[in-house]
Amino acid sequence: MWEYEHSIETDATPEAIWRLWTDVPNWGIWNAEIEKIEIDGPFAAGAQITMTPPGDDAIVLRVAEAVEGERFVDEARFGDLLLRTVHRIDPIDRSRVRVAYRMEITGTGADEAGPQIGPAITADWPDTMAALVGLAQR
Repeated sequence: MWEYEHSIETDATPEAIWRLWTDVPNWGIWNAEIEKIEIDGPFAAGAQITMTPPGDDAIVLRVAEAVEGERFVDEARFGDLLLRTVHRIDPIDRSRVRVAYRMEITGTGADEAGPQIGPAITADWPDTMAALVGLAQR
């Protein structure tokens, strides 16, 4: 298994962050690594998201879990590999939260493939999360 987590603290409300997360067609506003994105229904477990990074092929994600105002999990399968990303809002105190993204790569060959592909996938997380919370603070 390969894993990586990044977090950022903010005074943005959980509701504001959740609103941005569930507005999938507009993820590209705060995530520069999205050229095109679509969701096949409401933002809920079982929904399929098709995301196209600039100059790349589309990636199909499945929303595995969605708990309003707290977290959502998306999963992508590439052969025997499962890329699972947990997006969380953790309360710190009455006026601050920690937004955390955690990626876990599991499956046959994950110990070899994870260190090769994981850092490239997660490299933009600090910038993406800063843009997300910046927008949520407005």
